[in-house]
Amino acid sequence: MDEWISLLPITMILCFGIFVQSAAGFAAGLLIVPALLWCGYTIPAAQAAMLVATIPQNVWGVWSLRDSISPRRVVWPALARVLFLPVGVMLLYSMESLPTDSIRQIVGGVVLAATLAIMWFNPVPRSSLHPIWAWLAFPVSGFLQGVVGMGGPVMVFWVQAHDWDSKQTRGFLFTMYLISIIPALAILYIAFGDRIVAPAVSAAASIPVLWLSAIMGLRFGTWLGTERLRRLTLVLLLLLGVSGVTAPWWR
Repeated sequence: MDEWISLLPITMILCFGIFVQSAAGFAAGLLIVPALLWCGYTIPAAQAAMLVATIPQNVWGVWSLRDSISPRRVVWPALARVLFLPVGVMLLYSMESLPTDSIRQIVGGVVLAATLAIMWFNPVPRSSLHPIWAWLAFPVSGFLQGVVGMGGPVMVFWVQAHDWDSKQTRGFLFTMYLISIIPALAILYIAFGDRIVAPAVSAAASIPVLWLSAIMGLRFGTWLGTERLRRLTLVLLLLLGVSGVTAPWWR
């Protein structure tokens, strides 16, 4: 019983991450993983909880935007991303021997780098990109998803470089996320066993609350305005990134 009560912070953090994702359109993984680390959870536990928590959102997104999703456009990027998930998880497994502060520094560095890239990188949309960018972006996305649970920003940058409309962009991203969830959970279970089960079940049990958080986030984002919420989210991410990088000096 105490073990399940101890998982309540996962639900609260997942709700906040999904709320921000729905309101601002990004940042779920960048918020959830470092926040759970600060609460004493491991990266595998955080990843498992986040992956399960995002299933309903991604299923609904793919179904709602199915007319804007091109299977030919998705298949090879999805394959490249999934193939590099085990590489990231292998590195994550080897990181288990590192001190907690070192792991927080690594995650904080990724959050900080991703946040700065979001702030400064503004690609010019075009009708097509050289294939080399896809073969760079999606393996890197899969690797980062496997090692720290934050492979989304790389895909978002690639999508932003295309002159797709909003439905095509969101449909592509929802599909990519959904395709990788089951392989990612399976690889995490093979590597870390039952350690990821309780967080995943806790996230699954929280789905009704998470769905409510998503609806509230959409309404809040509409009320506050996308740009103001984006700035607030970026400030929060910067704080999380800096706190992770400076973790050894917090003692």
